[in-house]
Amino acid sequence: MSLLEVQNVSKHFGGLTALHNVTFSVKAGEIRGLIGPNGAGKSTMFKNIAGFYKPTQGDILFEGRSIAGLAPHDISSLGIVRTFQETTLFQELTVFENTLVGCHLQAETNIFSAVLGLDKGKQKRAREKSMEVMEFMGLIERRDQLAAELPLGSQRTLAIATALASGPKLLLMDEPFAGMNPEETKQMMNLTQKVNDFGVTIVLVEHDMKAVMGLCEYITVLNFGTLLAEGSPTEIREDARVVSAYLGGGHRH
Repeated sequence: MSLLEVQNVSKHFGGLTALHNVTFSVKAGEIRGLIGPNGAGKSTMFKNIAGFYKPTQGDILFEGRSIAGLAPHDISSLGIVRTFQETTLFQELTVFENTLVGCHLQAETNIFSAVLGLDKGKQKRAREKSMEVMEFMGLIERRDQLAAELPLGSQRTLAIATALASGPKLLLMDEPFAGMNPEETKQMMNLTQKVNDFGVTIVLVEHDMKAVMGLCEYITVLNFGTLLAEGSPTEIREDARVVSAYLGGGHRH
């Protein structure tokens, strides 16, 4: 059974159709690329999956149950976590405190308890989990550093660590490679693969084609809110429709 099933999803904003009758499914354990030109509907699709939007038509199933229209916190508690295009961290908190905030979902405690140290039993488990995640993500030596002081690559790593601390089954990664230099991109690719190897299914929205082709076993292409093509990296690279709509446009291949 597919972990995630998007079934005939459309999303309208007044007279604008952002998504039209899009269907695709993601198997547990894969890294799926979701690509397409700006305005193709990728971010809108993420927002529908994560609960920030409700589909106008169609359904979204996670582990066989419908999640279309559920609130974001209900969807995240089921195990779907999204990392944002803009690095959304608590800039005034340390690396350790940021990962601790990520644990609040998994520890069934609230964000303030997580930071203030209430719920001692849950708190102890959350602290242990935070240490494990920081170690796993290579952030342990930066644990006492403020998020605001981190370089871009480390901020992105911390955003993923914070998401990972909540124990996701499905991680929606929104342009994690944007603005990165080649060395940072390579490190982030390695970390993304490591998170996937750990058992987390990933859907990746990204414009860096080298990263997408290097990480994803299967790629879904949107264009003007519709499904344009699906296939392996090789199939997508050689698909004339995709090349015409997107890959021919001077993107990093």
